[in-house]
Formats: sequence, structure tokens, C-alpha cells
Amino acid sequence: MSLPLSLYIHIPWCVQKCPYCDFNSHQKKGEIPESEYISHLLDDLSTDIDRFMLTGQERRDVPRVISSIFIGGGTPSLLSVAGMHRLLSGVKERMTVAENAEVTMEANPGTVEADKFAGFVDSGINRISIGVQSFDSSHLQKLGRIHDGQQAVRAIELARALPLRSFNTDLMHGLPNQTPEQALHDLQTSIDLNAPHISWYQLTIEPNTQFYSQPPVLPNDEILWDIQEKGQALLAKNGYRQYEVSAYCKSEQQSKHNLNYWRFGDYMGIGCGAHGKLTDNATGKITRTVKVKHPKGYMDLSKPYLYSENDIETSEIAFEFFMNRFRLLEACPQNDYAKYTLSLLSNEENVVLQRAVNKGLLASSATHWRVTELGRRYLNTLLAEFV
Repeated sequence: MSLPLSLYIHIPWCVQKCPYCDFNSHQKKGEIPESEYISHLLDDLSTDIDRFMLTGQERRDVPRVISSIFIGGGTPSLLSVAGMHRLLSGVKERMTVAENAEVTMEANPGTVEADKFAGFVDSGINRISIGVQSFDSSHLQKLGRIHDGQQAVRAIELARALPLRSFNTDLMHGLPNQTPEQALHDLQTSIDLNAPHISWYQLTIEPNTQFYSQPPVLPNDEILWDIQEKGQALLAKNGYRQYEVSAYCKSEQQSKHNLNYWRFGDYMGIGCGAHGKLTDNATGKITRTVKVKHPKGYMDLSKPYLYSENDIETSEIAFEFFMNRFRLLEACPQNDYAKYTLSLLSNEENVVLQRAVNKGLLASSATHWRVTELGRRYLNTLLAEFV
């Protein structure tokens, strides 16, 4: 039986590069080469289908079914409505997309593309992830965002009025000089706007960013812990259930695409710098792929789209599986390990799991593992047990 399969599509351009961002994004200069890039995306997809979907002992005339699509960036909402329609139509011409597939697009509220939301929905988008980050205009300015608080509210109101299956607001806390009151006000604003899903996570300083070379003044650990505790209590009080380290939602509003990532499902990645993970049922081989990062190199017809690929070593499979699976708060069925890795735990790995149970980082029953509250707090310590 094939694992669930998702598709990630990367759109690399932004209006400007944010000082905290370490994603593969590039500031656009003039008009983006939309038509050319979409052609390359679809050719990239066709190449991956030929290499990964139609090979091996279980050769299929019909490729596996795509259960979710996520269009990330960069700023995917910079695409025109016509371009989005061409892209999604091209995907459906090449692969079977499930009738009830979740199709998410990331969007920036800071430009007029918010007015294109209705057209994107007509093109096949049924979930939008809005990069709000904060509703405080002064904090947004420090983050290098091109929108203000009012534009963020307007984008959410537009999304709420559309026939979407869901939408997400992306919020950060622990911003430069941010107080707990300001962080909680951002969270309360998103709650008041009735966002069905909220991604809420702490700003971290990453290498190769402007903030790394010119660090801002961030709240101290005591303030950060206060924000985290009060924020989680506020979300729970208002009916948001935490289901992943930084994801909270109303009933049945989880991101299906992200759930497939964390459950160790398969995903194809097309576009600049996109990552993929694909499992060969016949051999049990798990392959990770990375595409060429820079748009110029990616669209160079003389070169392949694939930058690198590597098979996960047998000794690393347990770490890879649990590194993903233990981000989720739901209990993990023990038989999922064999189902998603096509392998069995070694005696040594079972010893590691029992040691985590003995330390109180993990709870175990006859059928499930579950990360404890202590394990969630010290998740890196738990994962280090498998290294």
C-alpha cells in the first residue's frame, strides 16, 4: 500500500526580503517571469513523475493520488489569478488529485493581491495561509513587513467571507522589544477575527539573515515564557486545540498537508529549493530530494531541476521518523512506524524508547506512544536520545 502523498510547490519571489527570513526567497526586480516559471514547475513535476511515480516493480500507468497541495514561498499570492489557474490545471493534467484534496496558498496581506483571493478560490485554492506575523504596525515595520495592521485585518476579513474550507493566520511572538501584553493582543485579535487555524511561534534568529548579522533586542527568557504560558491558556480558553508544536485550531481544522509531513508521509517538491520525500514500496528505500535553489539556475534549460538526492540510511530512519512524528501532540500508533518507514525498530531503538519512557519524556501503552508534557518542553532532549 502506498503512503499518503502531498505536493509542495515553491514560488520564490517576495516584494522584499524580511530581515528574519531564512527561507529560499528572492526580492523581485520588476515583473516576475510568471509564465516561464510555471512552465518549469510543470516540467519539473513531469520529471519527478517519470522518475519516482512510474518506476520499480510496482509500475503504475496512473500515478499516485495527491491528497494535498501546498503552494509556499516566497509570496505565492504574487502570481496572477490566470497563472494560478494554469498551474493547478497543469498539476491535475499530470497527476490524480483527490476530489477532497486540501489546496493551500500562502498569501501576504501587504499588497493588493488580497483582492485576488476570490479569483484564487475559483482557480482551485480552498485554504489560505495569511502571513500576518503581527497586527502592530510598529512591530511589522521592525520585521521588514510591507503591510500594516489594518491591511492584515482586511485580508482576514476577505478570507473569512470566501467559500474556503479553512484559512490560517501566521503569527510570531517574542518580537524585538515586544511585551507580553502586545503579544497577547496580537493573538486575541486573530481570535476575535475568528481564524479557524492559528500558527503561533516564537521568532528565532537564523544564520544567513539580516537579524543574524545585526541582532535586534529580543525579550528575555522570562518574558518569552510568560508569553508562551499565557498565550496557550488564551488559545485553549477560546476553543483552539494545540495539535502540533506551533499549530492551534478549532475543531477538525488541522492542516492536512502539515499532518502528512509530521506523520512521515510522502511529498513531492517542485520549484526553487523545494524538498521532497518519496518511498519506494518495492525496495523500502526512502529518498529525499532538493531542487536547484536560485530561479536563474532552476530555469536554465541546460541543467536538471534536481540539485541533490540522498537515501535515508537505515541507521537514521528512527531519528527521522520520530523527529517528525513527535512534533504532533496526538498519540502515535506503534504500528505506524512499520507502515511509514517500511522497516522495524531494532532492539537498540526499542531500548532508547524505553529509556525515554523511564525519563518521563514519553508515555507508552500496548499500542501507542505519546509525548508527555515534559517531553514537549524538552523535545530536543527527547530526540537526542535517537542520535
